[in-house]
Amino acid sequence: MSANNQLEFKDLVTVVTGAGSGIGRTYSRFFAERGAKVVVNDVSAEAAQKVVDEINKAGGKAAVAAGSVAEGQKIIDQAVKAFGTVHILINNAGILRDKAFKNMTDQDFDLVTLVHLKGAYSCTRAAWPIFRKQQFGRVINTASAAGLYGNMGQANYSAAKMGLVGLTRTLAREGAKHNIKVNVIVPIAASAMTETIMPPEMLKGLKPEFIAPLVGVLTAKNGPDVNGRIFELGAGFVSEVRYERSKGAVWKIDDSFTPSALTPRGLLKKSMNSSPSKQVSPAIGFKDQVVIITGAGAGLGRIYALMFAKLGANVVINDVNKENAESVVAECKKLGVKAVSAVCSAEDGDAIVKAALDAFGTVHVLVANAGLLRDKSFLGMTEEMWDLVIAIHLKGTYKCAKAVWPVFQKQKYGRIITTASPNGLYGTIGQSNYSTAKAAIMGLTRTLAIEGARANINVNCIAPRAGTAMTATVWPKEMLEAMKPDFVAPFVGYLASDQCKDSGTVHEVFGGYAAKIRWQRTYGAVFPNDKELKPEAIMSRWKEITTFDARATHPASGREALEQIINNMENVSSGGDSSSSDSYEDAEDTDAIKDAKKNMPQPTEDFTYTERDVLLYNLGIGAKAADLKWVYENADGFEALPTFGVIPQFGSSSGLSFDSIVPNFNPAKLLHGEQYLQLKKTPIPTSGTLSNTVKLREVLDKGKTAMVTVQVTTKDKASGEVVFINESTVVLRGSGGFGGKKNGADRGNATALNEKPKRQPDAVVEEKTTLEQAALYRLSGDYNPLHLDPNFASIGGFPKPILHGLCSMGIASKHVLQTFGAYSDIKVRFAGVVIPGQTIVTEMWKEGDKVIFAAKVKETGAPAISNAAVTLVSGDKGKSKL
Repeated sequence: MSANNQLEFKDLVTVVTGAGSGIGRTYSRFFAERGAKVVVNDVSAEAAQKVVDEINKAGGKAAVAAGSVAEGQKIIDQAVKAFGTVHILINNAGILRDKAFKNMTDQDFDLVTLVHLKGAYSCTRAAWPIFRKQQFGRVINTASAAGLYGNMGQANYSAAKMGLVGLTRTLAREGAKHNIKVNVIVPIAASAMTETIMPPEMLKGLKPEFIAPLVGVLTAKNGPDVNGRIFELGAGFVSEVRYERSKGAVWKIDDSFTPSALTPRGLLKKSMNSSPSKQVSPAIGFKDQVVIITGAGAGLGRIYALMFAKLGANVVINDVNKENAESVVAECKKLGVKAVSAVCSAEDGDAIVKAALDAFGTVHVLVANAGLLRDKSFLGMTEEMWDLVIAIHLKGTYKCAKAVWPVFQKQKYGRIITTASPNGLYGTIGQSNYSTAKAAIMGLTRTLAIEGARANINVNCIAPRAGTAMTATVWPKEMLEAMKPDFVAPFVGYLASDQCKDSGTVHEVFGGYAAKIRWQRTYGAVFPNDKELKPEAIMSRWKEITTFDARATHPASGREALEQIINNMENVSSGGDSSSSDSYEDAEDTDAIKDAKKNMPQPTEDFTYTERDVLLYNLGIGAKAADLKWVYENADGFEALPTFGVIPQFGSSSGLSFDSIVPNFNPAKLLHGEQYLQLKKTPIPTSGTLSNTVKLREVLDKGKTAMVTVQVTTKDKASGEVVFINESTVVLRGSGGFGGKKNGADRGNATALNEKPKRQPDAVVEEKTTLEQAALYRLSGDYNPLHLDPNFASIGGFPKPILHGLCSMGIASKHVLQTFGAYSDIKVRFAGVVIPGQTIVTEMWKEGDKVIFAAKVKETGAPAISNAAVTLVSGDKGKSKL
């Protein structure tokens, strides 16, 4: 980034498609305000002109490029005519045609894929030679949660949006050497399109203004070096998403490698032993079932057909080549089953299914396998090559599934296996059409699985690597031999059987190996959704947005993906949190307390810290040498333990005097009663400069004592974003009886009672403190001699120096972290003291997303911490990976 930390957009010619309203209009205004020259595209020239007029009136530079995105060359030509070149292309245009799959028409499917897929291809292809010539280009494609996870009634939209992920992956590879970066976003934002499917209360929190800043980060001249990546965001939440593959399973490749060897247990347990694969009993078979295989005249399809025939199925052999199809039919008949051919394109799904019904009266399994290649660099990719590959792979899969769907629904049973490709998952040079089609099939699969569940229709997808007539044009001979289609077929047989209960899955399959693919999403970063979000703020938290660590989640549905986004709708910059201007004045407060709440002294110095301070703190609460991520700054995933959050605020909260608000204040009679810490920015930065804002939250009159709660909001000074919120409650002995408020307000987790459940703990952890524990911990900032000097300890009534209460809190919370994983807040009550050298025993009870815990001294049985709890991070349900 530049010296002033500003992202640079000046004079970048930016084409935004579908920009006549909604999020496209927001993009256009964003880039114009940042000095870019904006080309506003829309099918409505009038709508586009209105946006252009808004920008030009505000002092920006903008021009219209009206037209359909399916004719991308016309749009890019208009941009070049207006401003001489193009630097950025945002493929945003889209439409919806939502319908249940059984009611979806070919027109519904074709129109959605035309605008989303063909439109993105057409516009990008037109801009590509310009990008290459100037050695600079940025492309943003727009996917959706429906594409990643599937969604009821959106088979067309899910396919198109997931297809854009595949397109992005290949274009990123092809463009890298020309400084062309291509990324895909998965936004949740209110628009004319989403208004038809989202409730009004949700739309209010999903401002498109929260999407544009990330698009800015990904397209700026001096943005991060990011290419081929997926980002999911909305309502102030920003994260990165990627594929995660299981370890999978390996089977011996011999005659024992059959569908019966692929038990559910076998899929989870890796087995490298050389003995024959164990078979389930009864064996998987397909006697009297009818199986359709498309593209079955050779290669994988032929092997599938022979396998199903051997297992007793009647088979329908589809292929465009009549001679090949009839040859496979004859082979199957020799195995003692019935077989017929359906000689036509996979796009003619109705004819294929009719052949099955005419011959056998029903269908039980569809294996959508047909495909072809038209490989070419993206610069050389013609429209005809694009259309043909999309038609055979994607449209063919759709048509066959559509034709068989009513049969499956009527009989309440059906199995569909679709065919993707590793190239659809990861992209590959020269296959932008193929990668797009194969990724789109994954999106289609997930939605069909959702819609088919009620009728016992399971739909799964494989991404095989196998030597076929298609791959023979691009693979060396030795790879073809190692990747025989025979080694893929058993897995297809298992997925097609009634023993397989999975649906909506994607598996990579090759050479006797199979592994499941799922999404992995970073925990991400959140920003207040009631204030402007700037791209520089996103850049300041780029590491946490793009770090896949123990807090990463694995959304498997649109609902799960929305959880963090919806939760952040309540993250506002006012009203009792981070930057609230609320003085917390209460009618029951005395005048002195009211005055103190309005005039709290603010610190004059910022809190600056380095990795050394993080190391000292971690060691101070018992991190061991083996815990490299806590004690070694160069370790992968080096981080501060969560309760480091009490350190930056300590000087601000502990240095206050209460002489003017309560009677008889004596610092020597002050006891630390409770501590609440909310983690607003994770992972915690391991160095930086923070500023603290102090507020007097509450003062209670408890008769002989007073209870005072101070809130400290700690912000990153550079970005202004909240990192921690602390609430420290102290008990002032002898300072009560001043006529103040008696009972405190409910402050949620900060005041929760956290009573121990009446059952044995779910987990217990012991840790012996060292004799030097207090001496080490005090280096983090609490230099009270009570914790080190025997004379001061004696004055305080203690036989020996005692451990800091916040140190005990840190040790106990470390036990919770190690046992149950990351948490977003913690509250403890200090119930007793620990002498350095004693053993802390932490007992824990998991109650939903909360872990209640208590700590005691093993040697005496006396309590140290009580009424304590943490709120677990959503999706972090297991032990943290240490």
